[in-house]
Amino acid sequence: MFPALETELKQETLPDPYEDFMYHHLQYYGYFKAQRGGLPNSAMHQHVWKNKPRFLLNGSFGERDDLIPDPLEKEKLLWPICLSSTVQRQIEAVSRDSLMLNSPLLKSRQLLYDELGGVNPRLREPRDLFGFISSSGPLQSPRWPIECEVIKENVHHIEWVPPHAEYFYQSTGNEKLPEIVGEEKGTIVYELDSVPKEGSYFTNSRVGGKRGIIKELAVTLQGPEDNTLLFESRFESGNLQKAVRVDTYEYELTLRTDLYTNKHTQWFYFRVQNTRKDATYRFTIVNLLKPKSLYTIGMKPLMYSQLDADTHNIGWRREGNEIKYYKNNTDDGQQPFYCLTWTIRFPHDQDTCFFAHFYPYTYTDLQCYLLSVANNPIQSQFCKLRTLCRSLAGNTVYLLTITNPSQSPQEAAAKKAVVLSARVHPGESNSSWIMKGFLEFILSNSPDAQLLRDIFVFKVVPMLNPDGVIVGNYRCSLAGRDLNRHYKTILKESFPCIWYTRNMIKRLLEEREVLLYCDFHGHSRKNNIFLYGCNNNDRKYWLHERVFPLMLSKNAPDKFAFHSCNFKVQKCKEGTGRVVMWRMGILNSYTMESTFGGSTLGSKRDTHFTTEDLKSLGYHVCDTLLDFCDPDQTKFTQCLAELKELLQQEIHKKFNALGQDMDLEGSWNDISLSDIESSTSGSDSSFSDGLPVHLLSIADELDQKKKIYKKKKKKPLQTRKQRNEQYQKNNSMQQLKLTEDAPEEAGFTSTLQKQPAFLKNSESPSSSTMKNENPRLNETQLNGRDKGTSLDPSKMTTLILTKNKERIQSKKPGYAIACSPKRGTNTSQEPASNVKPNWPRSRYPTTKRGHATISAYPSLHVYTYP
Repeated sequence: MFPALETELKQETLPDPYEDFMYHHLQYYGYFKAQRGGLPNSAMHQHVWKNKPRFLLNGSFGERDDLIPDPLEKEKLLWPICLSSTVQRQIEAVSRDSLMLNSPLLKSRQLLYDELGGVNPRLREPRDLFGFISSSGPLQSPRWPIECEVIKENVHHIEWVPPHAEYFYQSTGNEKLPEIVGEEKGTIVYELDSVPKEGSYFTNSRVGGKRGIIKELAVTLQGPEDNTLLFESRFESGNLQKAVRVDTYEYELTLRTDLYTNKHTQWFYFRVQNTRKDATYRFTIVNLLKPKSLYTIGMKPLMYSQLDADTHNIGWRREGNEIKYYKNNTDDGQQPFYCLTWTIRFPHDQDTCFFAHFYPYTYTDLQCYLLSVANNPIQSQFCKLRTLCRSLAGNTVYLLTITNPSQSPQEAAAKKAVVLSARVHPGESNSSWIMKGFLEFILSNSPDAQLLRDIFVFKVVPMLNPDGVIVGNYRCSLAGRDLNRHYKTILKESFPCIWYTRNMIKRLLEEREVLLYCDFHGHSRKNNIFLYGCNNNDRKYWLHERVFPLMLSKNAPDKFAFHSCNFKVQKCKEGTGRVVMWRMGILNSYTMESTFGGSTLGSKRDTHFTTEDLKSLGYHVCDTLLDFCDPDQTKFTQCLAELKELLQQEIHKKFNALGQDMDLEGSWNDISLSDIESSTSGSDSSFSDGLPVHLLSIADELDQKKKIYKKKKKKPLQTRKQRNEQYQKNNSMQQLKLTEDAPEEAGFTSTLQKQPAFLKNSESPSSSTMKNENPRLNETQLNGRDKGTSLDPSKMTTLILTKNKERIQSKKPGYAIACSPKRGTNTSQEPASNVKPNWPRSRYPTTKRGHATISAYPSLHVYTYP
């Protein structure tokens, strides 16, 4: 093809040692498995990049690469299907020859050429540091903790809407409550042994999870007559720890807790095979933790038949009889467990069926949808996909920016922002379906969608906790903590998804006003859909935060229940997204709770929600935004008047319940709304959440070392009197030595003799510092500052560092310095925007990390955000 170049390459026989080292290194860690000649060269990559700006070459398939045996097929996956046939032929020709790749003359993969052998090379843009989905595919394979075994089968479900409403289960009162037998009297037919235990913590991740051969955990069938069910849950979002066969068609199931914790057993998703059509099976989950559940008021589990999906295009459906939720009869003195039992008849023999707590929506499902958006030539013009950050396991957290191009910089600057996020709790897959409905509408060609894109900038994080979604957690990330309690965190490495989301919103607030923040969630104890907000006591914006929920209830009356909304800011919810964003200055800051069950309202009363119902709510959010921002304020003022009337009625009910009669005319709006609101009845996970386990262990070790160090340090010098005597003794010996060696330096010696007096005088500030841990400048210094008197920074540095040191030594060993200020008891009071918190300057002592001393000036304030 290129004779001169081929001759030159044949003459060069020495291999490039760096190239060989990198290929062996990448192959060893599973990041590269293709042949060295199996990738297109950088010159052709430049040709494609110029024609397709969104094109990115992703040469790392990870462990999933071995599923494609033919190297040529692997090459084809690298290229977008939308390329022209001419470009594809050029790519294939260059890929076969691979002259530039195999050439030892090519020392760098970072150079891009205008054409083959051309001049003016330039550096390639970074590709793999923060790679995002491109139209080239393939998808990034999920990364799992290295303890987790993962089967190689790809699990995929079709979307389907039942033709008829699926009603709640009506209890007969005669449901059987099976007694828990356990593995002592039953037979274990499935049990995971590769699950991280409590007390361990996440260390590393890998595509495909645990190395080595995947064990066959299901029992071996003895023949065609053996009707034992074969269980499996080692797939994306799956959760089942153990299955025990206690009778011919009866099984006890144990769910796996969230990884690196001992709690949060709620989400289940598993597969069964070897079914029998004419038998009635009973499944009993034995280790649920919540005393209340929607299963007590009619919710049914979900079932999916693979044969029905393949032959009749039927997807997930509500199934089950004799459904009962009850307390476990085994009492070992620990936290009580609860059981969910139901019976089922499978539709086919030898079928593969799945059971789930709710409609699954995996990380791969999200990536497939985002890939379709990237491949759409119209949607990709106003929807920009970027990487917000990487999760603990290295999975990409995606950020979507959706807005129409502006005609001028002034028009772009005038746009307000709307921030939406979902799936911070991985087991609440209903939030992903609402998010998908929102995205499908806002990216459509509807006139309303185009108008919204004209007047708003939408920042969307569709999956905040991809790690938890992948491994099948219900509530936590791989840090073993509830991310929705850590929005105030400063631990970027432990909670990257939350830290970067808050930082993104902080920067956004500096650019433009954020009109609305909403985080989508799921609720396991209430039906319908509702919002949790924050209560603003500023009379200028009184009741304004309740207008959007009321409008939404009017737009979706058969799904959204305004009477279930709550606006109380509880102390245990201070770390949630809605409260933190509200305190950052977003007035309309909400948590949207969608039920796992269904509706009790209107035409959908007593029926389960389908995925289509949840997706329609995404449309209603957009519709309500238009009503909320309508230049004609008629709807807004009407809702405000209605809210005042509803609030008056609520206050009357409260006083009547207390047996009091009060004339509220003219004075009722002076009552604090926080006194009226009840609890949000949310999760209590915040009470037991703290630092990640590995940080707790480090903190304990440091605690012990501090105690030992302080004990040794205090042993030779017990009291201040002994320390002063020792100092005077050492000073006298030094003075005597100086007198003998250099009599002429008597002036310097007299200076040394005055130092003990200075130390005695400096003890009074120390004692006052011990009484008051917030050191303040004295009155003279304050007066000097007021009069314009300049303060010497070096003297102030010495003063502050001395007080910091004395304050730390005065503390008892084992107590850590607080990293966040204490708030007042009235958590519903919105802080003044222009008033800086009065925090002590010494919250971050310069001696804490053991590094070089940092100068501290009187005007220096250190804040944690928010």
